[in-house]
Amino acid sequence: MASTKTSTSHKSHKPKTPSRSRPPLTPSLTAGLNALSLGGSPVKPRRTHIQDLTGNPFLSRPPSPDKQSNNAFVVNAELQRQANSGVVRRGGIESRMDVVRHDYFPPVQTKRSPKRSKSMGRLGTEDRFLPRSRGLDDSDIAAVPMKEFHPDGSPRHVARLAEAAGIAVGDRVLKYHEAPPMPSADKDLSQQRLQARALYQRPGAIANSVSVSTNKTRKIPSQPERVLDAPGMVDDFYLNLLSWSSTNVVAVALSETTYIWRADSGSVTQIAEAPEGSYVSSVSFSNDGMFLAIGMGTGDVELRDIETGSKLRTMAGHQGQVACMSWNGHIVSSGCGDGSIWHHDVRVARHKACELLGHTGEVCGLEWRGDGEYIASGGNDNVVNVWDARMGDAGSDHDGVPTMTKRTHTAAVKGLSWCPWQPALLATGGGTSDTTLHIWNITTGARIHSVKTPSQITSVKFAPHKKEIFTTHGYPTNSLMIHAYPSMERVAEIRDAHDSRVLFSQVSPQGDVVCTGAGDENLKFWRLWEVPKKKKEHKTQRAATGESILQLR
Repeated sequence: MASTKTSTSHKSHKPKTPSRSRPPLTPSLTAGLNALSLGGSPVKPRRTHIQDLTGNPFLSRPPSPDKQSNNAFVVNAELQRQANSGVVRRGGIESRMDVVRHDYFPPVQTKRSPKRSKSMGRLGTEDRFLPRSRGLDDSDIAAVPMKEFHPDGSPRHVARLAEAAGIAVGDRVLKYHEAPPMPSADKDLSQQRLQARALYQRPGAIANSVSVSTNKTRKIPSQPERVLDAPGMVDDFYLNLLSWSSTNVVAVALSETTYIWRADSGSVTQIAEAPEGSYVSSVSFSNDGMFLAIGMGTGDVELRDIETGSKLRTMAGHQGQVACMSWNGHIVSSGCGDGSIWHHDVRVARHKACELLGHTGEVCGLEWRGDGEYIASGGNDNVVNVWDARMGDAGSDHDGVPTMTKRTHTAAVKGLSWCPWQPALLATGGGTSDTTLHIWNITTGARIHSVKTPSQITSVKFAPHKKEIFTTHGYPTNSLMIHAYPSMERVAEIRDAHDSRVLFSQVSPQGDVVCTGAGDENLKFWRLWEVPKKKKEHKTQRAATGESILQLR
C-alpha cells in the first residue's frame, strides 16, 4: 500500500517546464532601450521640388512623416550609388525594399462615338480584344499599341475591308444575287410547314395562301424575277430614293452616291455623289428620261445629264432636305422639310418659278398628273393638298392656294398616285397610325373608297393597263398588295417581300414590272401584270378593189 501511494504521488508531481516569459521592463531598462540607436539619429525627410516630380507619378507628394521617421537604417553614399546604378545585392538591405514591378499607364480616354441611324451600322471604339482570363493586368493591356480607327464608310476603311475580302470596291452595287437553294421535295416536311403556317399568320393576311393570289384564273409569282444588291440604301420612310425613266433606266441613291442601272444591258454607272457631309434624299427622272434631278440633304437640287453624266446646274434655296420631287415638262417641283413646295424652271437662271405653301410638316409625297394640270402633295402633317397649276402664272411671284385639302389621314401621307385611265381619281395612303388607302374624286372633292390595311402604306401605284391599285407596306407585314377597282377587293398579297419594310416602288415604262426597294439593301423586280397585245389593224382587200378598177377600165 505504501509503494502504491508513493508511485501515485510521483505521477502527480512531475517537474514543470521552465517558463519563457520575458522579464518585466523596469524604468532603467526602458530608458536604455530608448537611448539605443542602430544608425544614429533619424534621417530628416528630404524636400522634393515640384519640377522633380514630373517624371515619376509615384512621387506626386512627399513621403509620410510617420513612415519616414521609422527607418531602421541610414542611406549612406555607397548605398545611394548602388541604387542609382541599379545594383541590388542579394541578401542586402536594399533587396528587402518594396520595388514597383510595373510601370503606371494612365487609362486611355476614348471619345464617344457619334449617334448614328440603325441602317448605318454599329461603331466600335477599338479594334482589339484581350481576354482577362489569360492573366493580363492593366499594364499589359495598356502596353498593346492601339491601331488607328477609321469610322465605317471612310475610303481607307472600305479599301482595307475590300482588300481583306478579296473583292473590288463597289463591285456589289446593283449586282444580281446568287440563286437561292431549291426547296425541299420532302412531302412530309411540306405538310408540316402548311400546318404550322397558321401559328405565325399575320393580321389581315390572306389565309392559307403562299403567293397569294385569291383569283384562281390568275397566278401571281411570289418570288421576284431579279434581285439587285443595293448596299448603303438608307432606311428612311420620308425619302424617295428610286426612279424609273421612260427610257428603261433605273436610278437609285445609296447613301451619298447615285447610280443608274440600264435594264437593257445591265450596266451600272455612278452618276453623282453628294458633297461632303451631305446625302442624297430623293431622285426623279424627267418625262423624256434624258435628265435626272437629285435632291440633297442640304436643300440643293442638282440636274444631271444621263448620257454624259455631267452636272448641268445646281438649284439652291431650300432650307431643309428635299425629300420628294416630280417633273412636268421643263418644271421640276421639289418638296422641302420646312413644308414648302418650289417649282423650278430649269431653262432660266432664276429657277424659282412659284412657291406653294400649304403644309406645316415635311413634304414627303409629290406627284404631277399626266396632263400637267394638277399636282398632289402629302406631308408629315397628315394633310393631302391638290394644287391647280393653271391658277399660278409661271415666272411670277404668285403663291398658289390648294384647290382641295383633305385631313382624313391620321399619319404622314407619302403614297400618292393619279389614275391613268380616269384622271379625276387620286389615291393616297397613310403611315403607321393610319394604314388606310383612300380614293378621292378631285372634281367633286368626295372620298369614293376607303380600305384599311394591316400595316403602314409607303407607296401607291395605279396599274397602267388594268383596273387595279398596287401598294407597298412596312411593319409588320413588309408586303406587296394588289386591290381591284372599284370593288377594292384584295387580289393578291406577297407577304415578307423584303426582310425590312418596303419603302419605295416604281412601275416600268411598259407597265408590267414593279421595282421595290427596302431597308434590307435590295432592289427586287416583280412581274405583276401583262402587257396588253396591240390589236391588228384591218387591212382593206386590195384584190377586190383592184378588180373593180379593172372593171371600170
